Amino acid sequence: MAAPSHIDPVLIRAYRETEYRVLGATAMVLRPDIYSPGLSMLHLAHAVDCSAFITAYNARSQSTDSVINHAQQARLAGVLAARGLSTIDAIGVHPSGRWPGEPSLLVPGLLLEDARCVAAQFDQNAIVWSGADAIPRLILLR
Repeated sequence: MAAPSHIDPVLIRAYRETEYRVLGATAMVLRPDIYSPGLSMLHLAHAVDCSAFITAYNARSQSTDSVINHAQQARLAGVLAARGLSTIDAIGVHPSGRWPGEPSLLVPGLLLEDARCVAAQFDQNAIVWSGADAIPRLILLR
């Protein structure tokens, strides 16, 4: 049985309601626990069976200065590139508009444990990860 989360339940609900938007030629909106045919096709196109939606913005969901956020996001991109992973620009947007969107990356082929480790380096509360079933899952990290 998983240990209870230390994340505020209001935040968890907000994470579940967020639209995880993949940008560019492979544009799609991912929603936790809902099958994504577009993500399934992306997995096939990249010859992978998993992917992670990850950001370095706003560590622990605390509003952070934009200069720090940009620097952390660039550092995240560097960490992923050093692992030989490709990334696709993305953004997480809550439909209420109460919070600004967070620039993010979709990372085809990033294994769950590796995604957890990378996100932990940036003090993130959660990631969205999908396996071969192309169903994005909210993964709480605290």
